[in-house]
Amino acid sequence: MIDIRIIVLLILFFSIIIHEFAHGWMALRSGDPTAKYAGRLTLNPLPHVDMMGTIILPAMLLASGTSFIFGWAKPVPVNPMNFRNPRMDNLKVSAAGPVSNLILAFILMLLAGILPKMNIISSSSLVNTALMYGAQINILLAVFNMIPLHPLDGSHVLEYFVPNNLLEKYRNVQQAGPVILIALIASGFVLKRSIIFSVIGPPMEAIFNLYQKTLMIFGV
Repeated sequence: MIDIRIIVLLILFFSIIIHEFAHGWMALRSGDPTAKYAGRLTLNPLPHVDMMGTIILPAMLLASGTSFIFGWAKPVPVNPMNFRNPRMDNLKVSAAGPVSNLILAFILMLLAGILPKMNIISSSSLVNTALMYGAQINILLAVFNMIPLHPLDGSHVLEYFVPNNLLEKYRNVQQAGPVILIALIASGFVLKRSIIFSVIGPPMEAIFNLYQKTLMIFGV
């Protein structure tokens, strides 16, 4: 029998590619063709592969036997100098990735609800379980990337709301973002649970429950 984690890994792989494609697509709509010229406006996985985030880390997690599978793709190149409305376009481009994951999560949950009702698969089948895992992974990707710490998308989203006179200070503070992020994730080695997952857990659960209730309203 196929290991469900392999199916989840494939869904993760597809999801992070969609995430980066969404950034590039929105950048193009905002006047920046950098991603297009770099060959990144494609669903072909090869241009998006990051050796560590797309191959090594997921493979290590898979080999470790853990049920938690995570990763990332190569960031899409963006040149804000090409934006027609720099602050607003930066917000839209940054939010596009997480929004794409939220949409994908809803689609996966929709399929997990509809396919058994159509007798295409069983509600307890491996495929259906993988669809639900895939939805959870996409919600995780969306919420995690919205953390307002550089280099995550949330730092650029928050920047839109920072007053002009505080922008320089904000950007200076954000230089410490990667160190803070690593420390929050690594806290799981000291504490019973990583601080970062204690923070993103509640919104993840809220989104998942909202999707479930929405689908139930429509009888799915």
